[in-house]
Amino acid sequence: MRTVEDLRTILARIDGRGYKAYKDLQGAYAFPWFTLFVDHVQGDPFASPSKIRVRVSAAVAKLPPDLFSSRVRRVALQDFLIREVHHAIRHVCQGNRGMGKSGLVFIDVGGQEILERTAMKVTPEWVEARLSLGLPAQGRTVLGRQAEAMLCREVPALAERALKWEHVEREQARAFVACVDNQESIRAQLDALGLVAFIADGALLPRSSGASDRPLSRQWAQPFHTPASLRVSIPLLHPVSRDGRLTHSITGCGIPQGVTLIVGGGYHGKSTVLRALERGVYPHVPEDGREYVVTTERAVKIRAEDGRSIERVDISGFINNVPYGRETTQFSTDNASGSTSQAASILEAVEVGATALLLDEDTSATNFMVRDARMQVLVHKEHEPITPFVDRVRELYERYGVSTVLVMGGCGDYFDVADTVMAMRDYQPLDVTADAQHIAQVFPAQRAIETTSPLAGGTSRVPVRDSLDSSRGNREIKIEARSVDAITFGHEVINMSGVEQLVDVSQTRAVGYALHLASRRFLDGRMGIKAIVQGLVEQFDDAGLDGLDPYHQGERHPGNFARPRAFEIAAALNRLRTLRIRE
Repeated sequence: MRTVEDLRTILARIDGRGYKAYKDLQGAYAFPWFTLFVDHVQGDPFASPSKIRVRVSAAVAKLPPDLFSSRVRRVALQDFLIREVHHAIRHVCQGNRGMGKSGLVFIDVGGQEILERTAMKVTPEWVEARLSLGLPAQGRTVLGRQAEAMLCREVPALAERALKWEHVEREQARAFVACVDNQESIRAQLDALGLVAFIADGALLPRSSGASDRPLSRQWAQPFHTPASLRVSIPLLHPVSRDGRLTHSITGCGIPQGVTLIVGGGYHGKSTVLRALERGVYPHVPEDGREYVVTTERAVKIRAEDGRSIERVDISGFINNVPYGRETTQFSTDNASGSTSQAASILEAVEVGATALLLDEDTSATNFMVRDARMQVLVHKEHEPITPFVDRVRELYERYGVSTVLVMGGCGDYFDVADTVMAMRDYQPLDVTADAQHIAQVFPAQRAIETTSPLAGGTSRVPVRDSLDSSRGNREIKIEARSVDAITFGHEVINMSGVEQLVDVSQTRAVGYALHLASRRFLDGRMGIKAIVQGLVEQFDDAGLDGLDPYHQGERHPGNFARPRAFEIAAALNRLRTLRIRE
């Protein structure tokens, strides 16, 4: 291993040379109290940044072992340290020096959700930050002195501030880890409590704007207050301060298993609650306002997606008797309608293990959700292939254990099938279940139930391996996350805009590479989609996310990945237009 003096010597030697001379930096360098690894050097100032790692031994970092004694706590501590490094970069690093990305230092930091990431790794032996940086250049000429300032002064300074326990905000770190530990403890108790979700009293659900996921100022936000009939108390692992005192339990609104409607007038907070629930599948940072909004990890948001592809999905329980005798037990299309796409998305989610569906009428196909009595008279069932969701939602729960939380402001026909009805008024919840049931008795819907056969469940579709090809031209692997909503996979672009529980572009990137990994390890012509995504989940649990890098060797920087759920991986697979399913 080379020393820091070797690094300075190399930088002095290549100063003023062509940019490719930076390749001489690759390797490991022993600093007095940490090790610097230069794993990848960019080809020019405008290319993807170089990748480095900063590793500090446990004896020097002195991170308390209790803060990473479980997987949950380790992920939380790693996320906290990523944020500390990000903060240190802003205060220590000078910024742009020269052309392109020259002089910039990055770490893959998250937003309000806490995700397992490759950007930080904590082990009993060491802690390691994985960074990206732009090596300085003027044109394509090496700026060796500026590079020395970055690597030999700024990188050690940010490591000093963010990776040594003596300089970390210790109480904040402990509170951060405890908060995540509590959230995951609540999640683990939901099934036993008969709940699909929990919203703590005092939660601040509104966001600051449509373009920001940060909480609305407390000056303007209405804290959430639970109606007595829905209030539950859940024990916590760590005490929290509530109303000026420490308590070992937390009270709030339990969203029961079964069929729950969220009703109310426009602009009163219905969709805000649902949005919090769909994001509640992830833990949140302290002071987010939603840190104690916790949803079962097996909840999936469903919406209509006009134009998406569908490959051999049995949608006959929702759509059957299509004109000209088209078969719907193995339905395929390259251009689905809103109703067809919504039916397929529900069945695809159930296929891989969803136990709760989250729907909003605003993003649903109207003809899929309900047909009222008047329309049933005008268009008889024999001429309507769609069996509406209102006629299947109870069957989903009673036969398959799949609950539904549905935002509904315009159709009272769902009162007949709901177990719980919660009304939002001025962003405050009211339990109006008894009122809704009374209205359903006094004003019968008079519509006919349109189910003609049981809903098919338990299907297992087996992908054809050759239909997942990530190559393009002379590149064996061409995968790129264009945004949170789009994945380039070989020649295809997977549209993920309808998959609303992806929250970070590094998650989307991980989804793309997970498909490639699945094609190499799990697509054997026998495994169904559920088994494939479960195999990926088990690999992530056992070995982390580094293996998503198809070129990963040894301990090098694997790139920036954040862990996706099995449901989002399956959703991407189902939206890949080249996907083929065995007959």
